[in-house]
Amino acid sequence: MSKGSDKRPIVIRRKKVVHAHHGGAWKIALADFMTALMALFLVMWILSVSSEETRRGVAEYFSTPLVTAITGGDQSGSTRVIPGGGPDPTHSDGERARIDVMQHTRPSMQERRFFSDLQERIERAIEQDPELRQLRDQMRFDLTREGLRIQLLDTEQRPMFELGSNRVAPYMRNLLRTMAPLLNELPNDLSIGGYTDSVPYAGGYRGYSNWELSNDRANASRRELVAGGLDPDQLLRVSGFADRVPLPDTGPTDPVNRRIELIVLLPEIAEAIRNPGTMGTDIPTPTSANELVEDVPQDTSPDDTSE
Repeated sequence: MSKGSDKRPIVIRRKKVVHAHHGGAWKIALADFMTALMALFLVMWILSVSSEETRRGVAEYFSTPLVTAITGGDQSGSTRVIPGGGPDPTHSDGERARIDVMQHTRPSMQERRFFSDLQERIERAIEQDPELRQLRDQMRFDLTREGLRIQLLDTEQRPMFELGSNRVAPYMRNLLRTMAPLLNELPNDLSIGGYTDSVPYAGGYRGYSNWELSNDRANASRRELVAGGLDPDQLLRVSGFADRVPLPDTGPTDPVNRRIELIVLLPEIAEAIRNPGTMGTDIPTPTSANELVEDVPQDTSPDDTSE
């Protein structure tokens, strides 16, 4: 046999691969994506033509916690699945009231704009008067939870009142009477607060003290505003705080703590002052004097008044 007959034949096996059909799952995913994208653009278009109030409501809706949105309640973090069934034990009434106050005492964009316009008009009126222009550094404007606060601060060089008295300095009188018609331009109620430093009177709190002085200065400011044309019906609160509320980062005897604060109140704050609500605390109230007597421990010690 020849050598060529010893070679084995080479067999090449080819495997036929059959590609399976992938189906239309990618089409469903693409359709879902396009639907979501179209919904997004639709929402953006609706917001672009909506009012400021509507946009603010949408923003508040999306800032609501998910659990609250599911349960339909106001109590964030509640684990209830179905609304109802009494109060949530994980939230006290005081906490809910605090959250409600924080949510409903924030100035709206329209109120912020009104307050900003009022501040600009007051600053322009002060700038036009050479005497009042010198008082600009003694005025502070800021927005608080109660409303627009205007602080008139004292200094050693230019006090707003005579020392230890409620007599208004002439430039302070001119400033208050200039501001009065501008405050009338807003329908908001007005609160006036008087503050002093901690330097006490000789008689202390037994006689005429910083409590009386702060209240008298607030009332003196009220009289000057009314004399300048302020509508008396806009005055809702006149208070004296003595030296109990110093300004941040100031010493107790710092002259700037002798100040007058005018607050253009937000409507909900003014309503809360007129109609203060209760927190719903269940405090037992005695119905007669006998119940009060029963709660007082009786003294069984012998009488020591006899000699």
